[in-house]
Amino acid sequence: MLRITLLSIVLNLLSGIAVAADDALVPVTIQLQWVTQAQFAGYFVANELGFYEEEGLWVTILESEGDIQPAEAVAAGDAEFGVTWLPKTLIANEADAGIVNIAQIFQRSGTVLVSFAETGIESLTDLVFREIGYWPHGNEFEFYAMTFVMGSDPISGEHLSLVEQPFHLGPLLDGELDAAQALIYNGYGRLLGETNPATGELYQESDLNVIDMNDIGAAMLQDHIIARSDWLAMGENEALALGFLKATIRAWIHCRDHPDDCARILLAIDPALGESHQQWQMNEVNKLIWPSPQGIGMMDAALWNQTVEWLLTFDALVDEPARGAYRQDLIEEALAALAEEGLDVTGENWRPAAVALRAGGQ
Repeated sequence: MLRITLLSIVLNLLSGIAVAADDALVPVTIQLQWVTQAQFAGYFVANELGFYEEEGLWVTILESEGDIQPAEAVAAGDAEFGVTWLPKTLIANEADAGIVNIAQIFQRSGTVLVSFAETGIESLTDLVFREIGYWPHGNEFEFYAMTFVMGSDPISGEHLSLVEQPFHLGPLLDGELDAAQALIYNGYGRLLGETNPATGELYQESDLNVIDMNDIGAAMLQDHIIARSDWLAMGENEALALGFLKATIRAWIHCRDHPDDCARILLAIDPALGESHQQWQMNEVNKLIWPSPQGIGMMDAALWNQTVEWLLTFDALVDEPARGAYRQDLIEEALAALAEEGLDVTGENWRPAAVALRAGGQ
């Protein structure tokens, strides 16, 4: 969070005359659930390319290293917008957070279970009596669902051992875990930038086994944009939210059509991210967004229902989400405006690129 905060201060100082001269720019803040990376490319690129300013907004982007939850920040009024995973939003709302999903950016889950091929974990039946790493703090629910799919119970650990892991794959590399939770666009890519001690070369995809939550019916909706319902109802805030969505979607479309440009923008913010890793990540994130058959940001009702049903199954939710937990009118209006400009909002014909990772993601 410090890096982006300092960057924002510097940019404000450098641009102070322009900002002061344009009183029409309205300051808003968006709270991310992790650090700068291509997972959030749309927000950074909308800032860098001036898309937010075109909508009359001055946007501050705040990072988190897992210590700040966007649902809590938005509910507390510390940010107008947030990016988080659906289970966290729904659980926060049961505690009266009063937040609403206004754009479901990711259409698919990025969560995988990754292991080394030599362990022989190719399917769920191979997980019996294995040490499986998972992330806590609201990131574990797809793994709970996975254990139910295999006929186990995530609470009792009847057939396998779920072990809390850090937000990196060090324990897997060190042999402490048989398999670990990862995001296909981040941790999995990081593994492919590591050296295989058996060969002295980088790990290849053939060296790894992956169980994809989308393939086994355990997937849950992830990155979406949230705002507080009562904030949206005040004054001109719906218009501000509409402008924010238009600029953000414009940027995600740019990152679909010009992924290397978006990776370059992120690297300019933080060169330590690694060029090939950001190119990999941008390509994989695009896979989670495109195609969006109804339009980027629209809700996939089937995956919404699957997410809710799983959360109810293991009592992460007590009741069905209240009506209005998500709304589509703002994103529908944003998509209509962008489509009228001639922009492709579904990405029906988009195809992923082939990205080669280098050592350390550099």
